[in-house]
Amino acid sequence: MHQINEEIRDSEIRLISATGEQLGIMSAAQAQHIADEQGLDLVKISPQAKPPVCKLMDYGKFRFEQGKREKEARKNQHVVEIKEVRMSPGIDVGDFNTKLKNAQKFIADGNRVKVSVRFRGREMAHTDIGRDLLVRFAESVAEVANLDKEPKMEGRSMSIFLSPKAGK
Repeated sequence: MHQINEEIRDSEIRLISATGEQLGIMSAAQAQHIADEQGLDLVKISPQAKPPVCKLMDYGKFRFEQGKREKEARKNQHVVEIKEVRMSPGIDVGDFNTKLKNAQKFIADGNRVKVSVRFRGREMAHTDIGRDLLVRFAESVAEVANLDKEPKMEGRSMSIFLSPKAGK
């Protein structure tokens, strides 16, 4: 947080006026006197500088503006979620297309998508079918998404990650 008014104990500081022009190097007491005359606060904005830089400003108004800017920034940010689409190796064309549409919708919203194929029982002997399915899926969404990782086996499921292309 900023040091203001009497909290500033440095022997000399560089003072900047409310309009942004340099007022030179002076003692903290002199600067505080100037601030009081103008009815403003003395705020240390750069404590690491030699000598420290202080500015004349209305601190209450400054805090309000800063809070407003932070709120605006929070409003505009988007948290990227990882959505999952699950399939089985024996999936048919209609279901495959439905899963594809869902994945494209997730990607259009700016989310990453994990596409996984679950193998049950004897399907484990034919993991190549699942790999082909995932590769075909990745090729189908290639114009809107990038393949992050190649198909990878984890236990009884194989998965890939797709992320939206940066051109959006």
